[in-house]
Amino acid sequence: MSFAENKSLRWKIIACITVAFFVMGAGLAFTMLIEHYVLKSIGESYKSNSELNFFSNELSRLENALELYIDYRTFESIDTYYAVSTGIENLCDLMQDSPSINALRQKEYVVQQLARSFLYYSSRAVSEKRANAPVSASYMQSLECYRFLMEEIQKLNILYMQKNAEVYASNIRNINLLFKLYAVFFMLFFASVLLLLNFLIGKITRPLAEISSVALRVARQDFDIPLFNRKSHDEIGNICMAFDRMIISIREYISKIWEKARTENELRERQMEMQALYADAQLKAFQSQINPHFLFNTLNTGAQLAMMEGADKTCFFIEQTSDFFRYNIAQKEDATVEEELGLVDNFVYIMKVRFGKRLEFIKNVPDSVFHQKLPGMTLQPIVENCIQHGLQNSMGKVFLSVKETADFVEIYIGDNGAEFDPEIREEILSAARSSSPNQLALKKNSQADEKNEHTGIGIINVFSRLRIYFHRDDVFEIFSGADSGMKFLIRIPNV
Repeated sequence: MSFAENKSLRWKIIACITVAFFVMGAGLAFTMLIEHYVLKSIGESYKSNSELNFFSNELSRLENALELYIDYRTFESIDTYYAVSTGIENLCDLMQDSPSINALRQKEYVVQQLARSFLYYSSRAVSEKRANAPVSASYMQSLECYRFLMEEIQKLNILYMQKNAEVYASNIRNINLLFKLYAVFFMLFFASVLLLLNFLIGKITRPLAEISSVALRVARQDFDIPLFNRKSHDEIGNICMAFDRMIISIREYISKIWEKARTENELRERQMEMQALYADAQLKAFQSQINPHFLFNTLNTGAQLAMMEGADKTCFFIEQTSDFFRYNIAQKEDATVEEELGLVDNFVYIMKVRFGKRLEFIKNVPDSVFHQKLPGMTLQPIVENCIQHGLQNSMGKVFLSVKETADFVEIYIGDNGAEFDPEIREEILSAARSSSPNQLALKKNSQADEKNEHTGIGIINVFSRLRIYFHRDDVFEIFSGADSGMKFLIRIPNV
């Protein structure tokens, strides 16, 4: 079809006429084939006479073999007898085996019964001869059956001739009728071909009417019309493609207003990203207010005093605190997952010293080293949020697990606090993914509310930095844990 679509109208019309003539030729060949089979049936009209003659000849051979054996008792004659008798029995099986009101079938039945009687008596005669008995009545009866059998075969042959003559005459009449039907058939067939050509040519030229209708609508400034979308490259297809290009150009001109609206939406999204960056810079500004030299000098001095006094636990605690703040104040733009997990260990140790047995931290991290990059200070704010949320109960429980898949390093952080409000979850995710200033302000205000005091700008800041860092929205998720509480999922692309 694609080959024909690229051809001209003239080629298509000629192709239709050629196909019509080809179909006519196929019809003519079919009728000639039917005539051939009719003539073949005429040639086979007298086949039954030929088969009956063969049957008569076999009976003569059997009778001759029987006489030779009775007179001379030779091995050749008995072998011939048994071979021919087997063939005659098979031929008898093909004949009419029951009486019939039809004269021809009845005659076949009589011939078959006489043939079986001849076989029976001749077989008895052969058996008696092989027993060295004198020529008996069985041999004479077989000869009498043979004589009657041959007479009946002649009568059956005449009946076959009469029937076959009738069949031959009927076939001749059928041929004459067939020639008359040929004439009617070709007239009808020729009319059908003309109708087919009219349909095909109308189908080829019908698009011209459609083009005329579309041209009138365009003249009336009606551009809300369907495109032709014709894939053919003939004359009509080229006109349709030209109309389609013209209508598309007009629609593109009209759609410029919508393009401007999309541009404004993109600018608004950029403004939201800048707002998230501003929130991140604000958080870092709060962190940088601490003088790092004074802080580290103070912590080192405290660690030395604890060491001199033999307070090993106090010394280790101060060292962990120093490492935590050193990482925090370093203001690294990005870090590895391994570094962030180390910072979480430092922070959890400090919190355990503070809260004692009230805090239980469960960590499930594989032994492998994770070199995947992510924004600095990503995991610690979430762990801190879970600790505060879990400690609302008498016993706070926080868990952290890491699982590596083919595409991501998945970090789960959760607690056993109160059930998480779905509305707050949707507000946090919406604010993180859109970085809308209004939503950020909403979260700042919600920090003052007792119920939502742990869902503030810190979590939104972490999620916004992840979204901007990886340029995708599927790197974080919030959902309720198996036994209530909050559960955070961080997906770090495994690249």
